Amino acid sequence: MKQQIVTIFGKLTRRVSQIKGGGGSALPGLLVERIDPLYLQRTLSQLSHGVVLVSGTNGKTTTTKMVVELLQSQQLRVFTNRTGSNFTRGIVAALIESVDRNGVLPFDIAVLELDEAYAVKFSSQIKPTYSLFLNVLRDQLDRFGEIDATATMLQKVAQNTTDGVVVNLDDPRLSSKEFVKDATASVWTYGVSEAIARQFPSDDDMRNTGNKPVSAPNNATRDTTHTSLESFEGSTAVIGYGGKNHNVSLRLKGIYNIQNATAAVALTRLIMGEGLHEAEMLRALSSVTPAFGRGEDIKINNQTVELVLVKNPSGFRLSLASFPPKGVATMIAVNDKYADGRDMSWLWDVDFHSLQPTGVAAVTGIRAYDMAL
Repeated sequence: MKQQIVTIFGKLTRRVSQIKGGGGSALPGLLVERIDPLYLQRTLSQLSHGVVLVSGTNGKTTTTKMVVELLQSQQLRVFTNRTGSNFTRGIVAALIESVDRNGVLPFDIAVLELDEAYAVKFSSQIKPTYSLFLNVLRDQLDRFGEIDATATMLQKVAQNTTDGVVVNLDDPRLSSKEFVKDATASVWTYGVSEAIARQFPSDDDMRNTGNKPVSAPNNATRDTTHTSLESFEGSTAVIGYGGKNHNVSLRLKGIYNIQNATAAVALTRLIMGEGLHEAEMLRALSSVTPAFGRGEDIKINNQTVELVLVKNPSGFRLSLASFPPKGVATMIAVNDKYADGRDMSWLWDVDFHSLQPTGVAAVTGIRAYDMAL
């Protein structure tokens, strides 16, 4: 009865919020959390295949979208927080939208992206069945503090995961024995081949003035539980696992999304096990389109505008490497609201030399003058 009453309240709140122009994204979730703190746990417990958590500094939204579509190709009904609101209130709001009036959730599995700090809070209440950890990079220092503090947060999530975790083998903090020493779940990995490792620097690599990467790929544990990005050209990738290589053409742009695709394949392999329908998975991967605001193309006055999201030095660096500026006008918009990160000092760690030949047509946003400088 309580589940039904709280659900109806949440749906009414969402409707009122939409009528008033609020979009209904997070407010219903915030209110439901306050009146019924166990609503999230109780609703997600209905899922027969459990809960999948995706976290890390960069790539959460796009990778989550990939995983959802790959699992759907395996005939699973997948619930997710599609808006990219990666706080627990955003997940509750998405649940309110998806359940029926009795609070019944008609899905098999949930795939949720979560902000690193909120992932700890979530996993302490609801033990994830599977977790995917993408990377640990310097990002929003005013919120999380130093990089090792972020790694510690994700380590706690790994410890709370019940069945399996997937870690980026090329991230020195995630691939360390320390990170998974207290994890009881099985550990799977993904990464890039040694031949292309230099194009996917870790946070430590970006601060290394020498020519040799400081976090060379760890080949020691690359067994049947490992998924590898062997090579790529443009948007075509060669992804290897189980002793075989697979050619995949992606609709997603950017070399970082090719790495994210490898992570999504690794997680899908772990979840599906021997029941994996490989051809359907690879076909679905080739059809994934960009998430909102992340590599999207939109039309404005018959001009194509390509949106590229950047929010820290590593992401900015990979975006500049992925989208050559020749023949296009480049505009950079930078804000410093809470969701963006208040501390803008990270801009000074980005190498903008690739924009020098063409220049930048405009800078805008709250911190436009910081960017201009």
